[in-house]
Amino acid sequence: MCGIFGYCGNKPASNLLIEGLKRLEYRGYDSAGICVGVKDGFSIVKRTGKLKNLQKALPEKAYGRNGIVHTRWATHGGVTEANAHPHTDCTGKIAIVHNGIIENYAYLKERLQEKGHVFKSETDSEVIAHLIEERFKGNLTQAVMEILPLLKGTYGLIVMHQDCPDILVGARNGSPLVLGVGNDEMFLASDVAAMVSYTQQVVYLNDGEVVTLTPSEFITTDLESHPIEKDINTVEYQNENFDKQGFNDFMLKEIHEQPESIKRGLVGRLDKTGETGHLGGLNMTSADLLNVERIVLVAAGTSYYAGQTVSYLIEKLAHLPTKVELASELRYKNIIIEKNTLYFVISQSGETADTLFALRELKRKGAKVLGICNAVGSTIARETDGGVYIHSGPEIAVASTKAFTSQLTALYIFSLIMGRIRFLSNEQGSQFIKAFQNVPILIEEILSQKEHIHAVAEKYKGAKNFLFLGRGINYPVAMEGALKLKEISYIHAEGFGAGELKHGPIALINEETPSFMLIPKDSLYEKNVSNLKEIKARKGKVIALVTKGDTNVSKIADDIIEIPEIMEDFIPFLAVVPLQIFAYFVAKELGRDVDQPRNLAKSVTVE
Repeated sequence: MCGIFGYCGNKPASNLLIEGLKRLEYRGYDSAGICVGVKDGFSIVKRTGKLKNLQKALPEKAYGRNGIVHTRWATHGGVTEANAHPHTDCTGKIAIVHNGIIENYAYLKERLQEKGHVFKSETDSEVIAHLIEERFKGNLTQAVMEILPLLKGTYGLIVMHQDCPDILVGARNGSPLVLGVGNDEMFLASDVAAMVSYTQQVVYLNDGEVVTLTPSEFITTDLESHPIEKDINTVEYQNENFDKQGFNDFMLKEIHEQPESIKRGLVGRLDKTGETGHLGGLNMTSADLLNVERIVLVAAGTSYYAGQTVSYLIEKLAHLPTKVELASELRYKNIIIEKNTLYFVISQSGETADTLFALRELKRKGAKVLGICNAVGSTIARETDGGVYIHSGPEIAVASTKAFTSQLTALYIFSLIMGRIRFLSNEQGSQFIKAFQNVPILIEEILSQKEHIHAVAEKYKGAKNFLFLGRGINYPVAMEGALKLKEISYIHAEGFGAGELKHGPIALINEETPSFMLIPKDSLYEKNVSNLKEIKARKGKVIALVTKGDTNVSKIADDIIEIPEIMEDFIPFLAVVPLQIFAYFVAKELGRDVDQPRNLAKSVTVE
C-alpha cells in the first residue's frame, strides 16, 4: 500500500521524484523519504507526516541524476523517521524502497544480527538491504536476484548502490511495479500516475521478474537470469487527471465527475438496434453466456457493495442465482467451483491483494474468472480470462466515489446482456437503455442540491453514531453510505437492511443516534415508511432520502434530501450521490482531511 518511485536519467532527480511521489501519496502518508545519488555518496532525507514535511526538509543542493522515493503506510513499526524508507545496509552504500510485507523478516533479521548486522528500524523492509549487502560482489542485479528467493511475502522493490551509479534494480512479487521508458531516462513506480508527466510509454512487470535500468536501456529477466521480452504500452492519462481543477479536494472533484465517468462507461456499450449491451472484453459468445447457470462476484470494500447492488439486478433481469463474496474470506475458504459458474473479481486499482489472491485461487481450481477494474494494465486485468475496464479515470481520493458508480455501470450493462439473452423482451431492453442514458443528467440535478445537503450535514455533524437503512437493491447502497461516513469523518456508522431493524438494531435508536433512511418511491416504499414510523415512535432523528415530490415522508422525517424519479433499477446510481456528498460535508465540518483520511490508503496491496 506504500508508494515507491525511482528515476535514473539526465535530469536533476530530487524535484522530479518529489513531484512523482505527490501522485502516489494516496497509497500511504504516514511518512516519506528520498535517496538521491550525489557525488560523494547518497543524500537521504526522511520525515514523518505528509509529503510536504519532506519537501520542506530537502537540501537546496542535491543534484544527483538518480534516486528513489517512498511514501509509507505503516505495517511493521511505528510512524518514525527511522522506520521511514529508504532503508540502507550497514555500509550505507545500498538503499532500498519497498512496498509489501516480508512475512519471514523476523527469522531473517535474527540470522543477520548473528552475523553482526546492525538494524536501525523496526521494519520488515530493512532486512532486504542487509541481505543484498551479504551477497553484493560488484553486480547489483545478481545480488538482488540471489536474495529474492529468501523472501517470503510480497514486494515491489527498487534498489540502488553507490558503487553502481546510473543503475536501478527493480523486482516484483505480489505488489505492483511499472517501468516508464523516456528519452535517455527510465522510471520505476508502484503506479503509472507517478510518471505520466514525464512519459506515457510503460512496461508492466509481472511477479517473478527483475528489471535493471540505466538511462538508456532496461533489461528484464526472471529470477534465473533468463531474459524476458516485454511490450511497451502507451497510457492515456493526462496531467489534468491528477489536478483538482478548481475544487477544494479530489473527493469533491470526483463526486462531480460521475456524470462524465458514467457516460464514458456507456460509450459503445449500448446496442440500440438489438436493445442490449456490448462488452467485447468478456471474450464470451452469447452461446457461452447462455450456458452460465450462476454468477459469483468477488470484491472488497466499496467494490463489494457494488457487487451486492448488482446481484439484485442480475437475479431480477436474468433469473440467475448470484452470490457476492468478500475476497478476504473467499481466499481462505475451501472454494467449491461449480460447473457453469461465472466469476467476476471487482477492484478499482486492479491490484487489491485480497481480490488478486482470491482470483489466483479460483484460477488454480479451474474457474472462469472475469475482471472489472479501472487501472489499465493492472495485474487483475492481465490475469483474468477477460473483463471490462470501467473507464472512470484516475481516482485520487482514498474514499471511492466515482469508481462505485462506474463499476455499477459496467455490471449493469452485463446484467442487461444476460437479461436479454435469457428473459427480457426487446421492449424491456429498450426501456432499460433509455433509463440508463438518463442517469448522468439526473445526477447533475442532484449535484445542484449540494448546498442543501451541506446544511443537513452541518446539522448532524455532532452525532457520535449513525445508522444507514435501506431495502432491496438500495440496502447495499445504505452500507456504502455508512462506509463513506466512517472512512472520512471517523464517526461510527452502520448500514442495515431496514427490515432487520426490529431484529436487534432498533435497540440503538435514541435521540442522539440519527438514522439516514433510503425511502425512494419503489416497490418497497410502504415497508420503508413503516420502518420510519417505528424509529420516530422511539424519538429517533431521521434524514430521509426520498423521490422528488414525496410529501408523505417529509411530514414524518426530520430532514429530507430529494432525488429525481427514475426506473426503480437505477435508483442506486442516484441514491449514492447524496450519501457521498453528505459524508464529504460532515467530514469537512469536522476539519478532517477528506482526501487522505487517517489509517487508510487507496490501493490495498497488503493483507
